[in-house]
Amino acid sequence: MAIHMYEASIPQFVKMLTNLSNILQKGEAFAKDKNIDGAVLVNSRLAPDMFPLSKQVQIACDQVKNGMARLAGIEPPTFDDHESTFEQLQERIAKTIAFAKTINPTQLVDSHTKEIKFSIKEWSFEFVGDQYLLAWIIPNFYFHITTAYNILRHNGVEVGKSDYLGG
Repeated sequence: MAIHMYEASIPQFVKMLTNLSNILQKGEAFAKDKNIDGAVLVNSRLAPDMFPLSKQVQIACDQVKNGMARLAGIEPPTFDDHESTFEQLQERIAKTIAFAKTINPTQLVDSHTKEIKFSIKEWSFEFVGDQYLLAWIIPNFYFHITTAYNILRHNGVEVGKSDYLGG
């Protein structure tokens, strides 16, 4: 039996992006309360060879907009990767949620068997739709959401599991 591609993706992506937005709000409030320039947190990373918070948010959003557009057979919106403030990151999340909400279940009906091919730098990838969703989009999405959460938590922002999971 094929998985229900829409139910396995869009509602959960919207929920987790909303949670990420709330976590970023706490990060911004923390910076203001501690009189820290927000750019310090936006540019923070867990390790020198990891992407900063800003890139974690960008990639989480890209997993949703690019991945779901491929599965739905539509063009994804193009976002410039220049967010350097909490406000700009919030705008990116809001645009991603708005785009995700334009995808309807009928656009994903047969996407579980769709051939997906793409490249990132020198690597080429080939998937069947359900494998693409389950083995690429979802794990990458959660990795970057979790890393963004961990960057803020590591820097002292008071967030916990209930913030990550939401209501």
